[in-house]
Amino acid sequence: MGGAEAGAEVPRVGAAVRRRRRARELTLADLARATGLSAPFLSQVENDRARPSMRSLQLIADALETTAVRLLAAADGPRTVDVVRADSAAVPEDGEAGRVRPLVRGHQQLHALEFTGRHDWRREFRHPHDELMYVVQGAVEAEADGHRYELGPGDTLYCSGGVTHRWRALVPESRVLLVGVSDDFGG
Repeated sequence: MGGAEAGAEVPRVGAAVRRRRRARELTLADLARATGLSAPFLSQVENDRARPSMRSLQLIADALETTAVRLLAAADGPRTVDVVRADSAAVPEDGEAGRVRPLVRGHQQLHALEFTGRHDWRREFRHPHDELMYVVQGAVEAEADGHRYELGPGDTLYCSGGVTHRWRALVPESRVLLVGVSDDFGG
């Protein structure tokens, strides 16, 4: 795929979820038990009749032993050039209080996400790849490797691969960019 432009469409992850679930030899009932989500909802996700929030997608990814970024990337092929417009669709992260928008689409080594509003503090992350957080606006509390940091506009937090970290927006209008590089986006 060459220079595709984004419409205002939320990424469809159904086929990627189904492929990964089948590769792990799980039934929808198994996946439902592992995620706490209903089997009918998961079936709708797999058939692209329902689009999960980022929180639900993270639960699905955890149960499938992958990441939400990888499921989103698998939903779209690699692109040599891609434009993601500012008005492109964002996925609800946790109800309507927070949203996340992929800034790099497809199966790429670089991934970047834009978070606006609320982010689930309870969720910890630990990836094999390095990650950079950049606070565009608002204020964020982050915890990395057991230390807490308060970040404001223009501040960055870098985490080496393998470092456990989490974060939350301290004000509703916060906007955060997360950028990571990985040499393995395999299913």
